[in-house]
Amino acid sequence: MARVLGIGGVFFKAKDPKAIAAWYERHLGISDLGKAVWQQEAGPTILGPFSEDTEYFGRPGQQWLINFRVDDLDSMIAALKAGGIPVETRAEWDSEAGRFARIHDPEGNPVELWEPRIGESGD
Repeated sequence: MARVLGIGGVFFKAKDPKAIAAWYERHLGISDLGKAVWQQEAGPTILGPFSEDTEYFGRPGQQWLINFRVDDLDSMIAALKAGGIPVETRAEWDSEAGRFARIHDPEGNPVELWEPRIGESGD
């Protein structure tokens, strides 16, 4: 049987696509957003549906939450804060799966950052 091999893309609407692409490049290092194929590093990916009444995504009506794997969450947090980006962390987000932090892009979309525990990333 044919099977899915991975995420082929994440697409979302934006009020100002050029500005949002520049923000993702400047603060998260994702270049050419929406113009070229981004070759990501191999590692774990979770496709996880949540209950329709979850508050985990933030604002009511928020339909998606993107989660990026990072190699050094502490350094990423420091760089984001230095760039004027508020970063949210919570003790309950530190789990056996790894450590998490959350930011929001300029249009208010939640962006979760995840540093998997050693061994969880397939290493």
